[in-house]
Amino acid sequence: MTQPNEQLTDRQKKRLVLMICIILTFTVMNGTMFNVAIPDIAEDFNLMPSQVTWVMTGYILVFAVGALMYGKLADIFPIKRLLTFGIIMFAFGALIGLFSQNYAFLLVARIIQAVGGATIPALAFIIPARFMPKERGRVFGTVSATVAFASGLGPITGGIVGGTFDWRYLFILSIISVAFIPFLRNSIPDEEVRPGTVDIPGAVLIAVSVAGLLFFITMFSVIGLIVFFGALFIFYLHIRRHPAPFIDLDMLKNKYYTTAVLTSFLGTSVMFGMIFIVPIMARAVYDLNTLEIGLLLFPGAMGAAIVGQRGGRFVESRGSYPVLQTAFILAIAGSFLISAFIGVSPYFLAACILVQYVAFPLIQSSTANLLTELIPDEKTGIGIGMFNLMNFMSGAISSAIFGALLDLENVDLQLNPFARSSEVFLYSNLFMAISLTALGALAFFTLRFRKRPLPQ
Repeated sequence: MTQPNEQLTDRQKKRLVLMICIILTFTVMNGTMFNVAIPDIAEDFNLMPSQVTWVMTGYILVFAVGALMYGKLADIFPIKRLLTFGIIMFAFGALIGLFSQNYAFLLVARIIQAVGGATIPALAFIIPARFMPKERGRVFGTVSATVAFASGLGPITGGIVGGTFDWRYLFILSIISVAFIPFLRNSIPDEEVRPGTVDIPGAVLIAVSVAGLLFFITMFSVIGLIVFFGALFIFYLHIRRHPAPFIDLDMLKNKYYTTAVLTSFLGTSVMFGMIFIVPIMARAVYDLNTLEIGLLLFPGAMGAAIVGQRGGRFVESRGSYPVLQTAFILAIAGSFLISAFIGVSPYFLAACILVQYVAFPLIQSSTANLLTELIPDEKTGIGIGMFNLMNFMSGAISSAIFGALLDLENVDLQLNPFARSSEVFLYSNLFMAISLTALGALAFFTLRFRKRPLPQ
């Protein structure tokens, strides 16, 4: 394998990071813009929360499988080629979505977008590890801060465009991303094609399995559960015979790698749960419009962007362990505060959301940096790909679960003693569940890593 990082000057590295951040902004905004528009989409197509969740869930499911697939492809094909293909597909899906007139058409557009868009976050974490290994901690922080910044810009943009015009016009911003292809191609070093194979049947089986699970969660479909277990069993038989399986079982035998990936899975479920529930809760409890929902999320996302930028430096100077543990403490506190104060002033609730939101980039950057310490150089693509697969799968599963729970009515159970009234028990209980999930992730990580020597 070539070592393109030796060919890059400091100026070229800065330009490459800038291009990554610009194109990543379009991808992340694409998710959070539509998040605040979910109530409007549900109203337009007369959908229940468990049904409209597929706008996010279907997108994230394809994103999850694509993230690992592109991670594997990055070990074989030049990153420049993969990103070009991805951005074109991302924009093409957006073009279809712009003219969607029914829910099925919208889902097709989102899936095509996900097929292309999955290249961007997947490769955004591989590029620093491959081309800038000495600065990877700092670049991971910058990438994570960009994700947080874009996730904050998305709700505001979605609120303005969706509230002033129509949510379909949000697709226009994704179409614009093709304009940056020439600049991105000029910034990425050339690479040669390397030998290797891609397990496409394995990827399809994983996608079918997870889709079955999500159908079971959202629609209580027994057929979905049968599909989940059936596809999973066939996948297990398949990877035992395949020379280069979609999921590397040898890598999963490393308990520290597996622990880091599962910790990130739980951490991502905490963040996706919050981002999915807040718009629906804000419409139901506070009767906020699309723009106001964006403003509710904006301070948290901006705070996360600032903390995420510094988080990369914290990871480099203090190490991944303490940063990751601090991030989960913030997630626990933030979700508990939201649970306790739903129903009070939206301004105060925005401050509670801020506490949880700032945990997101710290979890991402510290986990990504920790994984690069655990993964052999020749398996960087598949190792980071597994990390992305689990993160996005976490988002799909958590969104589906919370979407199904949001269909419930007349909830009398009160998990948080500080919840203000029975009208908000459902939302309060969901955020208590998020807080407990973050607590479990922190305990799991700390116990599993307590005997591992700290990296020098």
